[in-house]
Amino acid sequence: MLKQSGLGIAITGSGSATPAAVVDNHRLATLVETSDEWITTRTGIKSRRLATPEESLSAIATSAAKNAIAMAGITPADLDLIILATSTSDDLFGSACKIQAELGASRAVAFDLTAACSGFVFGLVTAAQFIRTGVYQNVLLIGADILSRWVDWSDRRTCVLFGDGAGAVVLQANESDRLLGFEIRSDGTQNNCLNLAYQGQSKELIDGVSIAQGTYQPITMNGKEVYRFAVQKVPEVIEKALFRANLTVEEVDWLLLHQANQRILDAVANRLKIPTHKVISNMAHYGNTSAASIPIALDEAVRQGKIQPGDIIATSGFGAGLTWGAAIFQWAR
Repeated sequence: MLKQSGLGIAITGSGSATPAAVVDNHRLATLVETSDEWITTRTGIKSRRLATPEESLSAIATSAAKNAIAMAGITPADLDLIILATSTSDDLFGSACKIQAELGASRAVAFDLTAACSGFVFGLVTAAQFIRTGVYQNVLLIGADILSRWVDWSDRRTCVLFGDGAGAVVLQANESDRLLGFEIRSDGTQNNCLNLAYQGQSKELIDGVSIAQGTYQPITMNGKEVYRFAVQKVPEVIEKALFRANLTVEEVDWLLLHQANQRILDAVANRLKIPTHKVISNMAHYGNTSAASIPIALDEAVRQGKIQPGDIIATSGFGAGLTWGAAIFQWAR
């Protein structure tokens, strides 16, 4: 976490975009055996946005990016780097470069980063290193996912959870460092708890040489284990990030967690002794949008006037890998 050049980092703009199609719990109950009451009491989710076949991840991400760039008061030509945090790119080779082209950000290098629901936090930490070393001045970080492509819509344990969307932030070099502390972790021994796995079938090409060809299977999740993991690990990693930032829980203005499940948000806030009015939650309207959930919620809170310049935000992402992480930052705009 040491800064090589004395440069700091500030988030100067945010943006978000979601598909127009809304599917509430009542409509979902016509698809699988469930109900609004069952979903709401267990997850806090009331509706979700779903992308149509004509809507691409690149297009949604580009819309979110344009909003963030406009708020930051720069142009796409000013960008040095674009990081796309996603697990559901339009192209398995990556979608960041297509977004670069659609934005007209001709100077920017672009790449995808995959860390599932932790992707935005991992991307934030990654972007910070490029700025702190003095390599780049203006970085666009996008969190975007279209999970509806990979949901088993006959499995009520998972199909009620997920939605589609994109959120973005602009990070710029700044004399006053607004990324105050972070901590990121991984535990591959629990990888089987949440998967979007490839499954192939053996195909013999020539005598004695076989390959596997297939596709990715729908999302599978051990909900109880993921809940247990999140409730235990997220408060710990936030406390470690706060320690690195030399801050106390009482100095946090907003708790902004990955929007996975309202019960997880409530449990984490309770363990940290953070009051409910400081917890940002919008999952009721969007569901779990994976890497997009934190930046969508951030942008919404900023545009609603809840988050003000100087506010200290503790954010944490957690999910497949298993991965988790936290970052403490001060809103600069």
